[in-house]
Amino acid sequence: MTNSDRYYQPTNSKDAMRKIQKLFNSYCHAPLTNELIQYHFKLLNQVKTNVLSVAENEQIPERIKAAKSIISVMETWLKTRIAGKDFNGEMRHFKFVSNNDILRYKRHEIKVKGNNNLRSSRH
Repeated sequence: MTNSDRYYQPTNSKDAMRKIQKLFNSYCHAPLTNELIQYHFKLLNQVKTNVLSVAENEQIPERIKAAKSIISVMETWLKTRIAGKDFNGEMRHFKFVSNNDILRYKRHEIKVKGNNNLRSSRH
């Protein structure tokens, strides 16, 4: 394994923002520690310096807006968690989505006729 294979190399700004969003959602509900805060600052610094500048070089307004949205969500997360409150939500499509806004389908299970323990669901 070479050193270049070890690190993730995004192809464009959207690819980098997707990876950062995935990483952020993996730790946004974790207990707050000094290591987590340092990691969060590292990711936030990556978005501010690298991703935003690449998005501006690509000259796609939606990506610039998405990068700024990621920065605001990550700064809000830090302020909320340091204040001792829960962060009720996650990042989707580079925006904050509350847990209350996440669409969930109600599942109605029915028994299939026969002697097996099979069940079907109707949405």
